[in-house]
Formats: sequence, structure tokens, C-alpha cells
Amino acid sequence: VAQEPDDDNILRTRTYDVSITYDKYYQTPRVWLTGYDESRMLLQPELVLEDVSQDHAHKTVTIEDHPHLPGKHASVHPCRHGAVMKKIIDVLMSHGVEPEVDKYLFLFLKFVASVIPTIEYDYTMDFDLGSSSS
Repeated sequence: VAQEPDDDNILRTRTYDVSITYDKYYQTPRVWLTGYDESRMLLQPELVLEDVSQDHAHKTVTIEDHPHLPGKHASVHPCRHGAVMKKIIDVLMSHGVEPEVDKYLFLFLKFVASVIPTIEYDYTMDFDLGSSSS
């Protein structure tokens, strides 16, 4: 078996599987995270919270059973998703941008990025939400 040489120039980072389900009660998408350490070993769910904004850890992001996968997963609780998404859409419209249904998922992922700032996954679209202070 060939061994790969140790390379100190390689930045080893945690990686995540992100799954999105639909929450029937809140009628919004719900984000679930499964984390892996630098060696691709499964992270304990509590360790996932280290990569979540401290304003949201244990409040907006909690550890729960996934509805379709085994085990505990970090979940962004959907109770405020609808209100936050409406505010984002309102800001876009106030800037003269007509929201398009097929762009909703991209906007939703931008919102999730504010909750989990250490995860980089969306560079495909840019939305100017301006500065809103309310």
C-alpha cells in the first residue's frame, strides 16, 4: 500500500454534508448538518456547534434526530425561516429587484450562511440586500 507523503502545505478542514428537508409544521425548508473532522471521521453532533455562530448555537441551531437519516444531527430550527425570508424578499423588492421563485433556494442558502458562517458553499449568485437596520 502506497502512503501519501505528509504535506504541511495542505490546509486540513472540517467538511459537512448539508441536507434540506421540508418542515410541514412551519411550512419552510429545514437545514441539517453532518460534520466530519480533518481526517473525514464523523464529528460528534455537539462539535458541529463549534462551527456555528455563537449567537445561534444551542438556540437556533440544536442537536436533533434527523427525520430520514440515522443518528443526531445539527439542525437550523425553522421557526423564524418564513419571517426572515419574507424580510429578505422585502429588501430585494425595495431595491427594485423582482423576486423569482427559482432563486428562492439561493436566497435561503445565503440566509443559512449567516447562521453558519464557517461553511462556504455558495458562490454561484450574488444578491445585493443593501444595508437594512430593522
